[in-house]
Amino acid sequence: MTWIPHLRRPPAFRFRILPILLLVFLAPPWQAQAHLVTTGMGPVYDGIGHFLLTPEDLVPVLAVALYAGLRGAQSGRRVMFLLPLAWFVSGLVGSFFHTVPAFPVPALSFLLVGIFVAADLRLPADAVSALAIVIGLVHGFLNGTALRLGAATLGLLGIMAMLFILVALGSAFVVSLKQHWMRIAIRVLGSWVAASGLLLLGWSLR
Repeated sequence: MTWIPHLRRPPAFRFRILPILLLVFLAPPWQAQAHLVTTGMGPVYDGIGHFLLTPEDLVPVLAVALYAGLRGAQSGRRVMFLLPLAWFVSGLVGSFFHTVPAFPVPALSFLLVGIFVAADLRLPADAVSALAIVIGLVHGFLNGTALRLGAATLGLLGIMAMLFILVALGSAFVVSLKQHWMRIAIRVLGSWVAASGLLLLGWSLR
């Protein structure tokens, strides 16, 4: 009897091809949500979720908190109140705007605040407060444009509360550091933020 080879694919091949077909099926963007994160728990939590799931806002805020802590307790206390307030006021203004000009705000924020942390620039408390206000005004305005379709005021209140908590904890943590190498580690984190901003800037200008 003449042996005829089977033309069927081996089982291992089928097991390899099925995940690829599944990825191809799931890859097309059927629907995209580019603005407000909906948590189902109300506009306050929607605002908190929007902030925590937006690295473009979260990372600069954490970097500002670290820098305020490097500059001491007085700077930390000021930023703890000024940043959320500036964010809230600017967000209310931004909620009345439907479009914003295309500008690499996240990249510049990453780069600017990251350089401040990495270099440990010894600015006075007033200058640190001014930096926090600028970051709050710019990012708060962009948040306001994203929250305009929902309850902007309540959403911004949620963001404001989260900002207060993050700045309070972040700056207090850095102030409590006594070892010199610990402050060096904070500066290294700042260099990573600055490097990320440089990459974002290059990508946006590509």
